[in-house]
Amino acid sequence: MLFSFMANRYEQASIMVTSNLPFSKWEQIFKDPMTTAAAIDRVVHHSIILELNIPSYRLEHSRKRDPS
Repeated sequence: MLFSFMANRYEQASIMVTSNLPFSKWEQIFKDPMTTAAAIDRVVHHSIILELNIPSYRLEHSRKRDPS
């Protein structure tokens, strides 16, 4: 479903994708190498990629709630 959504929006409207996985690991999401390559192609074409190498707010917050 995610690929269908991305394909339908391609060059029609904006889309913002966030992920904690680098593109090289996106086969974990799409399973098929061709679908993965097509999805990455649609994401990076006409895009601005922001890579934030900062600590995860959610992970830090969950550790504070449950210190075990």
